[in-house]
Amino acid sequence: MSQKPAFTEKKFVILITFATALFLLWGLLHAMSDVLNKHFQNVLNLSKSKSGLIQLSVFGAYFLMSVPAGMFMKRFGYKYGILFGLALFACGTFLFVPAANAQSFTYFRIALFILGCGMATLETVAHPFVASLGDQRTSDQRLNFAQSFNAVGTIIGPFLGSYFLLKSASTVTSSTSLDSVKTLYICIGCCILFIAVCFAFIKVPDLTDPHAVTPADSQEALNIDTEKEQGLIQHRHFIAAVVAQFFNVAAQAGTWAYFINYGVDVMHYNDEKAANFMVLFMAFMAFGRFVGTYLMKFIAPNVLLAIFSVGSILACLVVAQSWGWVSYGALFMVNFFFSIMFPTIFSLGLKNLGKHTQQASSFISMGVVGGAVFPLIMGLVANKNVAHAYYLPIICYSVILLFAIRFYKVRHQA
Repeated sequence: MSQKPAFTEKKFVILITFATALFLLWGLLHAMSDVLNKHFQNVLNLSKSKSGLIQLSVFGAYFLMSVPAGMFMKRFGYKYGILFGLALFACGTFLFVPAANAQSFTYFRIALFILGCGMATLETVAHPFVASLGDQRTSDQRLNFAQSFNAVGTIIGPFLGSYFLLKSASTVTSSTSLDSVKTLYICIGCCILFIAVCFAFIKVPDLTDPHAVTPADSQEALNIDTEKEQGLIQHRHFIAAVVAQFFNVAAQAGTWAYFINYGVDVMHYNDEKAANFMVLFMAFMAFGRFVGTYLMKFIAPNVLLAIFSVGSILACLVVAQSWGWVSYGALFMVNFFFSIMFPTIFSLGLKNLGKHTQQASSFISMGVVGGAVFPLIMGLVANKNVAHAYYLPIICYSVILLFAIRFYKVRHQA
């Protein structure tokens, strides 16, 4: 019986620390965009469905930027890929200043699009980067560990958004409220630049492909002829992962986008209180990722993904019933069960792809475009009944369940 591989190696500790900081950073900004949904509804007089264009701007950038980001990474390597993503990230935050000065939702969407391009680049690079910092057999644990800090960022995001945006919007004029947007995003942009400068001085060694099959891998993996030339599209588990990731992020974006609206419309809280509950909402996801990372020591990643998918389906059914605190509690559990889905789908989709790993990362990141369209669809239902909008993510979690049960397996088309 072979010895279980280590989580990572000592020489990678600094790199994995910086990588987890990146995961935290874009988690913070993703969650902040969901606070912007409600803030722009108030300040710019937008409907729920129109505010969903915020998610279209951010996640639409993933669709357009993921493949170019993968090509950039393949040409220049992980380090310059990360620095390029951070540069776009910072540029997007600073563009909030002219957008706020113009009080233009269109300008804000342009800034969010550039911000999304930065996040798409970082996600495309960071996932295979973290996977490469150790043995392939523990890549699921490393990705879930890094994504746990992404969840920590999603806790900080609503807290900052509630304090600087929704709290100020209730006490000052709309012009001043947009001034608070400027201040907040300038500060975030400066933090991003600081991280970029620090990372520029860190040496990143040449990293071997962690998803090439090694002699230590399982017998099933050994039976796969990895030396045979295979096109990426012939790896069926990869294609299934792209589809699953599309529906996964669709469910995430819709669930997050209307969480504050659910608190206001169903629980009858004011905007600030509903946003404060979003901090706890994101804490459930962070807790779920730490729990999931631990459970993967004993439970196969696909089995845990299937269990959590069923949990999400049942929770969404309860949320849609508007049963007061019972349904509200179920909404928190949706985020708990969602926790492991993104990194687990990503890691399962990259298994045994060899030289195609970086290109595959780009396409799985493109699957994030699901988050661009689904909030618009949920918003149309939410305009009439925000609780009933939560029936729609059940479709998404059903697709993920199928992936976890059957389509995750590493197979090649003939």
